[in-house]
Amino acid sequence: MNALKPSPVKIILAMAFVVACWGYSPSGIHIGLQAYDPVHLALARFVLASVFMAVVAVFKGIRLPNLRDVPLLMALGFFAVSLHHVALNFGQQGVSAGASSVLAQTTPLFSTLLARFVFKDRVSVWRWGCVILGLIGVLIVVAGDKGLGSIDAHGLLILLAALSWSLYFALQKHHTGRYDGLTLVCYTVWSGTFLLLAYLPGLAQQVLSAPLRVQFAVLALGIFPSALAYLAWAYVLAHVDLSRATMTLYLIPPTAMAIASVILGEQPTLMVAVGAVVVLISVLALNLERRPVIEAAST
Repeated sequence: MNALKPSPVKIILAMAFVVACWGYSPSGIHIGLQAYDPVHLALARFVLASVFMAVVAVFKGIRLPNLRDVPLLMALGFFAVSLHHVALNFGQQGVSAGASSVLAQTTPLFSTLLARFVFKDRVSVWRWGCVILGLIGVLIVVAGDKGLGSIDAHGLLILLAALSWSLYFALQKHHTGRYDGLTLVCYTVWSGTFLLLAYLPGLAQQVLSAPLRVQFAVLALGIFPSALAYLAWAYVLAHVDLSRATMTLYLIPPTAMAIASVILGEQPTLMVAVGAVVVLISVLALNLERRPVIEAAST
């Protein structure tokens, strides 16, 4: 019975672990970009994650995918890993770690837009209001991060990463019954890493020339946010309702800002803090509506 219903303490610890891992990710990316270009950083990170997930799969045991599901799994890997992390890495070349963590939390806003324009679902006036409020918050964050004169495509690339994540969750939502959480995470990570192998030339040179501090940051990125956090999140979702679990993810931006202040010495501006509050309120309001359209969480 205990195996079926873990104690609340275990679930809370798992949630805290997820927040800490995904809160570290923006700082780890900034350190990794000191020696790696964006595409090679994504590849190095997920090669490590793939190896780690392979070890987990050997001990836990997962079944082979059906051939008819291979295109779906490749699509999941493309949106969750390849496109998301390449866009995120390029975006963070011009956006602070704290601001990046806020912009990455806009996934539910894009999920609402997808629900209306792709899946043709009805979207309430409440949700449209939340989307507009969230976009205002995004503008405040981008403007407050580096100043109005420095607004460029980097913030848009992080928003593209958030859009990619929402597409991943939309696909996953419509095919949740085929595989258990661990199996789906493994094949998503592996397929995304396979697609990133197009950037393999030049990786070895960057690995050999990167300083030790960067190597540790990339190793941490590959094991914690890219592997263990996904496993912990799957554990949480197996025992907690998704709408309740996603509330925990609103702790990621303040956690990311705190970690960035310690590791990178970043101090978020007042405008970034205000924009963060606006974005998080809009996303929270979306999830508090009684009839959710598409629930999604971001890393």
